[in-house]
Amino acid sequence: MTDVKASIDWILEQLKKEQSPDGSWAYPFETGISTDAYMIILLRTLEIHDEELIKGLCKRILSKQESNGAWKLFYDEGKGNLTATLEAYYALLFSGYYPKEDKRLRGANRFILANGGISEVGTYTKIMLALTGQFQWPSFSPLPIEVILLPQIFPINFYSISVFGRANLTPIMILAAKKFSIKTAKTPDLSDLHLNREYEDDWVRSSEWRSLFSFMEEGVKSLVGIPHELRSLAIERAKKYMLDRIEPDGTFLSYYSCTFLMIFALLSLGYKKTDPVITNAIEGIQSMKCDINGLPHMQYTTANVWNTSLISVALQSAGVPANDHMVENANQYLLNHQHKKFGDWVVHNPTSLPGGWGFSDVNNILPDVDDTTASLRSISRMASEQLTSWERGIDWTLSMQNDDGGWPAFEKNTDSKILEYLPLEKGKFLLLDPSCADLTGRTLEFFGNYTNLPHNHSDLSKGVKWLLKDQRKDGSWYGRWGICYTYGTWAAVTGLVSVGISKTDPSIQKALSWMKQIQNPDGGWGESCHSDTRNTYVPLRASTLTHTAWMLDALMTAADRPTPEIQKGITYLVNSLEREDWTVDYPKGQGMGGAFYIHYHSYRYIFPLIALAHYQKKFGKV
Repeated sequence: MTDVKASIDWILEQLKKEQSPDGSWAYPFETGISTDAYMIILLRTLEIHDEELIKGLCKRILSKQESNGAWKLFYDEGKGNLTATLEAYYALLFSGYYPKEDKRLRGANRFILANGGISEVGTYTKIMLALTGQFQWPSFSPLPIEVILLPQIFPINFYSISVFGRANLTPIMILAAKKFSIKTAKTPDLSDLHLNREYEDDWVRSSEWRSLFSFMEEGVKSLVGIPHELRSLAIERAKKYMLDRIEPDGTFLSYYSCTFLMIFALLSLGYKKTDPVITNAIEGIQSMKCDINGLPHMQYTTANVWNTSLISVALQSAGVPANDHMVENANQYLLNHQHKKFGDWVVHNPTSLPGGWGFSDVNNILPDVDDTTASLRSISRMASEQLTSWERGIDWTLSMQNDDGGWPAFEKNTDSKILEYLPLEKGKFLLLDPSCADLTGRTLEFFGNYTNLPHNHSDLSKGVKWLLKDQRKDGSWYGRWGICYTYGTWAAVTGLVSVGISKTDPSIQKALSWMKQIQNPDGGWGESCHSDTRNTYVPLRASTLTHTAWMLDALMTAADRPTPEIQKGITYLVNSLEREDWTVDYPKGQGMGGAFYIHYHSYRYIFPLIALAHYQKKFGKV
């Protein structure tokens, strides 16, 4: 036990040193080099001469380049990622500090050409290239902007798309309708990367999409009005949608990608580069810059609420009292960030009042279930003092349960399978917000361990039923927002046991068997990002602190004694806490499988602390 206690104390000391004066923890939300590249492209296109930032971003991008000239999304991805490499190459050229003859850029150029050239990059990147004059807009819009006018009774309508999808698609629809493009005297020439020009005017090669487009076109034709008037009305509504959702820092819903797109959409509508809405948006995304190893990184968003709620819960699980100044300051920060405004969630959930929490430091109108239950866990010991906040959070969380019994992230009942046919890579990640095992499991765990809700409560019973049905044949569960089956299985097992499912239940036993089978020889666990695109568990062939902590927490939840698997896992954690290698930086979260991965810098402390505290509390006297 001495090693476990010493390890807990070491983590507590690290967290104590990192807390911000406002009570939050601002650990980086790191998402590769895409946002860094887009920031260079944005600043150069708008002719904003922040040379210090541009030089720093270039250095960071180059520091991530592989020896073959490519860039990867994750360590074991393979030889490289075409889209990431094109984005990095374009940004470095656009910076003006690196000519095409540079050895590193020549390597990138060779990789791009060897993997199909510019026409094979992802759709989002094609949009960025079209905006900056490197790619031709398609002859027809894949998603006509008039869709925003369709009534909610139509099978596909604006609000049948997830809020994350709407935030990105709204400016895209404006830009596609306008076929907007902007170049400067210093815009690079990427014409040598075009290998398949005959296909480039047609971004969509799917017959399923063609039939879906025809279906939507019929819906648009059913609208009463003259075509050009309908288009003007749709553009105005899309513009209003964006402007109504600008956060206090100037960003559009606090996300980098949709703010980037909004800036270009407003330019296409005649806004000047110096318009306050645009300059505020630029300042907003600049304010999300963080420092990693002495180099700047443009965060996709900040993760302050998520970091703070999870860290506070971990501290309290390790015995830090609720009246300790670290916890008190964290809880005050969280209480100040509970939402009081209605957001898009009210469209599908019109009977609830605001009461959730969002993810970032500036988020006021986009709450999510996971941040809400995490924040409620943190304030649970002071619930009597903050009864109104507690009750509002509970009510909002219960109201967000989907009709199928599971819980989504952002919006209720936003899971129209027909949207998967839209011509966007990873469309199911962008357009849908379905019930998922990680959200449902963690929500059940919250209600089971932190509230007095009876286990046979109808909402909990529906959640259990959905979760049991969602279990894979091998005993695992898929986690939507983490990597991946280890994440989902941890959430599901801890959730089910917390609401009274017996540890001897076949579903739990099957899950335990699966977890034991995938343990590595060194006692840890590790899962590859390939799992989310291959739709099956793919081992990383190396252990990570976070994956190990998830599996340990789940195993201990269903164990009466420290099994050999648990002991080996604890030994791995204790011996690996201070390690610094690629496994620590390996993504443990995802936003879009195959395209958008997240390295949470806080996770190396949070989940090992929770697992070690769990072990100490449950088996400390064994």
